[in-house]
Amino acid sequence: MLNRIFWFLLFTWAPWSFAQPASQTKPLFIVNVTVIDAAGNPPQHDMAVGITGDRITEVGPASQVKIPAGAEVIDFSQATVLPGLIDAHTHMFNQRKPNGTTEDYMLIAVHNVQADLRAGFTAARDMTSHGNGYGDVAVRDAINQGRLDGPRYQVSTRGIVWSANPVDPAVPLNPLNPIAVHTIEEARAAVREEIAHGADWIKLYPAGAYSFNAAGKDLYEVTYPLPVVQALIDETHRLGKKNGCHVYGGEGQKNAIIAGCDTIEHGFGLDQEQVNMMVAKGLFYDPTIVRYTEPYMDDNDKKNTGGKYRIIPIFTKAATMAAATKGIKVMVGSGADGSTFAHGTQALEFEALVKLAGMTPARAIQSGTIINAEALGWQDQIGSLEKGKYADLVAVSGDPLADITELQRVKFVMKGGKVIRNDMAAGAPR
Repeated sequence: MLNRIFWFLLFTWAPWSFAQPASQTKPLFIVNVTVIDAAGNPPQHDMAVGITGDRITEVGPASQVKIPAGAEVIDFSQATVLPGLIDAHTHMFNQRKPNGTTEDYMLIAVHNVQADLRAGFTAARDMTSHGNGYGDVAVRDAINQGRLDGPRYQVSTRGIVWSANPVDPAVPLNPLNPIAVHTIEEARAAVREEIAHGADWIKLYPAGAYSFNAAGKDLYEVTYPLPVVQALIDETHRLGKKNGCHVYGGEGQKNAIIAGCDTIEHGFGLDQEQVNMMVAKGLFYDPTIVRYTEPYMDDNDKKNTGGKYRIIPIFTKAATMAAATKGIKVMVGSGADGSTFAHGTQALEFEALVKLAGMTPARAIQSGTIINAEALGWQDQIGSLEKGKYADLVAVSGDPLADITELQRVKFVMKGGKVIRNDMAAGAPR
């Protein structure tokens, strides 16, 4: 009974707790701004952006835009306006601990999606619920129905792992954890089960842990056999959905590319041959650089190798090589999960793409906007500032093309014509 009351309060009364102004019912014009539209055009100065309802109705020079009588006008005094940011690899739920409750972790997820949105991430992809079953579907649906403020979300629910060990009838399965499969038939059935529960993506794990041999060569665990990876991906595509593949390197990573996994996640040990295959197949690369170059990675390597070998330089070299390959579609994905990478700080990933992977600020911005929108299949709705698209946009005081860290200081956030945050308003904290 108490459980039912909790869910009623959270998802029925949540709008009272998180209420924000509704989408614009009369025209709104943001004027005197520099626009980075992410559509490939150079920055445009002294611009105006028109919004009616939840859509962009006009983007043009302020001197040429006719503002109708009665329209609301916001003068941002040469701030920079960009499309809403997109994080292609989040975990809205923190990793569930044995003594954690559904209520605990649902409240954490609500806090995390709020933090993401206020940081300027108006859309995101969630890459498994971290032991919280299909809870991500409930959060996504609450956002879509307007009962909770958060990014536009696509979710991948439980994920699917491979097990060579037969099911032990004496050990009950945890319905909140990833689905473990043992055969091709079970693999296909698991895909159908997750999609039936509302998954937009199917998260797979074709390549597991890394290690080093005596000579310092990086080695990677192969999990699913190639026919299983192929069956999982084929079944997902047959049902009109996509796969994201957690891979660190090696044969398992190559298997994911051969099988046509839509997004290759992490890729510590990518080589040029694999990247070229990705380009030829039109696959996306999501490096999640910050998450895997933090000090704890070196701490682990020091413990495991006595300080002789490190994965971070191998990873950054691979990411730089991949980013320099013509035609590769690099995504912005944080891996934010409430542990070492807190929700609301994901704009650090843009800085990492520039400083560690060698991308230009303009290209990094495209990765976190129009490229991610394409990966999500939403390129006709979000990802660039263009007439007819959703009015998802952010504003910063400075120029992110000169200093990419400006994206870590978002001052204004709008999602679907609804102002979520406005620190540029007179009297707002700076």
